[in-house]
Amino acid sequence: MDRRVERARSLRDGERPDRLASTAWIRAADWQVRPAPADLADRRVEITGPADRKMMVGALNSGARVFLCDLEDALAPTWANLLDGQRNIRDHARGQLSFERPDGRVDVPVDGAATIVVRPRGLHLDQGDVTVDGRPVCGSLFDVTLAAFHGAAALVERGSGLYLYLPKMESHHEAQWWDAVLADLERRLGLPYASVRVTVLIETILAAFEMEEILYALRDRICGLNAGRWDYLFSVIKRFGGEAEHLLPDRSMLTMTVPFMATYATELVSVCHRRGAHAIGGMSAFIPNRRDPEVTERAIAGVRADKEREAGLGYDGTWVAHPDLVPIALEAFDAVLGDAPNQLGRQVPPQDTSRLIDTEVAGATITAAGVRANVSVALRYIAAWLDGLGAVAIDNLMEDAATAEISRSQLWQWIHLEAATADGTPITREHVSREIDAVVAGLVAGGGDADLFGAAAEIVREVSLGDELPEFLTTIAAERLP
Repeated sequence: MDRRVERARSLRDGERPDRLASTAWIRAADWQVRPAPADLADRRVEITGPADRKMMVGALNSGARVFLCDLEDALAPTWANLLDGQRNIRDHARGQLSFERPDGRVDVPVDGAATIVVRPRGLHLDQGDVTVDGRPVCGSLFDVTLAAFHGAAALVERGSGLYLYLPKMESHHEAQWWDAVLADLERRLGLPYASVRVTVLIETILAAFEMEEILYALRDRICGLNAGRWDYLFSVIKRFGGEAEHLLPDRSMLTMTVPFMATYATELVSVCHRRGAHAIGGMSAFIPNRRDPEVTERAIAGVRADKEREAGLGYDGTWVAHPDLVPIALEAFDAVLGDAPNQLGRQVPPQDTSRLIDTEVAGATITAAGVRANVSVALRYIAAWLDGLGAVAIDNLMEDAATAEISRSQLWQWIHLEAATADGTPITREHVSREIDAVVAGLVAGGGDADLFGAAAEIVREVSLGDELPEFLTTIAAERLP
């Protein structure tokens, strides 16, 4: 964590990220990661969601190949939520997971249910309820250790293993550390070496320059890399948002086809397939609305286009956030994969990584609607998060902590760089503060909890209107959790 702070400081002082000279030998050497286990060989569609019992059973039975069981961005880390999630993960590992409906019917995972991959919290979050030597433990270690202690052996006995999605990584040094931690955990629990398998989310701009090194550091246990697009965008703003040349437009314009995001998406496939690892695509935020056919039609069209793009780029799988979207994603990947489990044999040329930080977007504009949307999403998401919900449908998009981070960091950047909307309105602290007041007033008038939205407004102001951009809003908001 100290190294992260030092690196962030050097970037503010003008350093530009690039491929590391000290690890050129890794990139030049001929090596491959260990092949994925049988129940992770085909990952063409992965559904994500919090470690909620009802949602877990539904996700396992959704038709997706993998369920990302989330203790991170889609879960508000209340003590009750975290322990409930751990119980559910334990029960699944032991073959005891079920959900009883209000009418008494009981749902259980069906034969051929999805494989669970658990995503722990990032290293920046502590678990204040638990201390070692008088200090709070790291939330990430808390999540991984409990899941391993209560479920890993049972999973191994069933011919599987504890599978993890490791988030928020910033360098290959962190990957080396994780490899040592997991090997030590296996030793302490009497588990076979490398039975804990991992997938790493490439969701920071710095990790994008070290993808091969991350694979190499975890080569005995890593199965693939994931394009965590929303946190990646947040990372770009966080690391370069104070520079005028990196002023970004409305979030709605920051699609995966803009040059710097397209370079990131393509380079991830190139690196993964060169080293025998899966490339897993990211989350399209569109979700259907079963009460509004027009919204559902737009969501399906948007998701279909996104998944066809990823399959065409060579990705081996992708994420969706809703069971109704599983067939859409399956159709896109089935059309490319057929009976093959993946596209590992498809080689993609390396990209010019200097384009990763060339953030120019053609026709870029900041609109009054874009400012209001960022305020609204940040407020509504943080209020829901404080109320115990980590994945929230807002304006027919699935929002989680990552998208809230984009919203509040964009507000900070626009203020910091003295930007203006397309109609010439200066985006100042005062202007954004008035927008916050207006959105809160509208939400409360519509029946929203005044205290809850008042608390959310205080947090939005703290993480958006200051001279410095706080690293994570969740570390600040967590102080207000019950």
